[in-house]
Amino acid sequence: MPDLDILSDEEREALNQVMQAPDEPAQQRVLIVDDNKDAREVLAEILSLNGIRCLTAASGNMALNRLNTRESIGLLITDLKMAPCSGLDLIRQVRESERAALPIIIVSGDANVKDAIAAMHLSVVDFLLKPINTKQLLALVKRELGME
Repeated sequence: MPDLDILSDEEREALNQVMQAPDEPAQQRVLIVDDNKDAREVLAEILSLNGIRCLTAASGNMALNRLNTRESIGLLITDLKMAPCSGLDLIRQVRESERAALPIIIVSGDANVKDAIAAMHLSVVDFLLKPINTKQLLALVKRELGME
């Protein structure tokens, strides 16, 4: 009698992974974007030590690529002052994409009122100044990822 399975081995494996994957927001990742390697790594380390999975990107273009290829990204944290694509440029591009509803937090060491107002018009979750208050950052991230 022929095999009457309606699922291929690949489909069965994919279904098993979905069924076994914990249905908890902690599986979502935070994408950290900063052209300063040390700043990126420190933020990733702070979040990772608190059970938050992270990806990093050194530029706005790299971040857009990651957002287009990784469904698991549930939050974007970006620096404001980057070249050639600034944090505001990155946010505008995200807001015009399929990921328009993605929560975004801006972290900046050098911001003016004009930048802050522009960011708020782009519906960012918050605008944090460096040096970062880690308790405030963790509370925001956990709230946005539904980990509270």
